[in-house]
Amino acid sequence: MIGFLRGRVLRLGPEAVLLDVGGVGYEVHISLATYSEIEGSGAQAGGDGEEPGLGLHVYTHVWSDGIALYGFWTELEKRLFERLIAVSGIGPRLARVILSGMPPAELIATLAAGDSKRLTTIPGVGKKSAERMVVELRDKVAQLEAEIGVAGAPAATGGAEEEDLVSALVNLGYKPAHAEQAVAEALREAPEADMQALLRAALKRLAR
Repeated sequence: MIGFLRGRVLRLGPEAVLLDVGGVGYEVHISLATYSEIEGSGAQAGGDGEEPGLGLHVYTHVWSDGIALYGFWTELEKRLFERLIAVSGIGPRLARVILSGMPPAELIATLAAGDSKRLTTIPGVGKKSAERMVVELRDKVAQLEAEIGVAGAPAATGGAEEEDLVSALVNLGYKPAHAEQAVAEALREAPEADMQALLRAALKRLAR
C-alpha cells in the first residue's frame, strides 16, 4: 500500500492533484483543506532538485473495481479520514467531503462535543450519518488526543502542563489566544482533572 508520495505537481485542482513521482503520474484525491495548504505552500510550482515539489500522506483505497489514492497535508487529517471511513455508511468520497467542509481541528472539537446538528451543516451529511459519526467516533477522539501526545499525562495544575494543553490545541489549528482562554476556563472549572479530561473540556468550549 502507498502511504506517502513526494513528487512534482503536474496539475492541481480543488479535488485532486496529479503528482509526477519518478516519471510516474499519480492522481491523488484531496480535501479542500489540503488543497488550500498546497496552494499556500508554493509546492504547486514543482521543482527539479533532489526533493522536488510536494509530499503528501496517502491512504490507498482498494475495492473490486480499482484503486484510488487520497492525499493529506497532515498525518492528523489522514487519521481522521481513516476513522471516518470506518463509520457505517461513510465511504472515502463522503469522508473527503466531510474534511472539506470542516477543518480537522473543528471536526475533532465537534465530535468531542457530540454536536451532531453541526455535522449536518456539511453537504451530504444527513441526520442519521451525523448521529452515527458521533456515536462511533466520540470516544475515539481520545485516541487522537493520545496521538498528539497529551493523553495520559499527569494532572494539570498550571505551569508546564497548562502550556502543553495550549500547545496541543494550537497544533490542532486553533489560535493561541482562543486556546489559552479555553484551557483557562477548563482549569477553573476542574483544577484537579487530568490532561485528557481538560483537553476534552477545552475542545467542547472551542466547538461552541
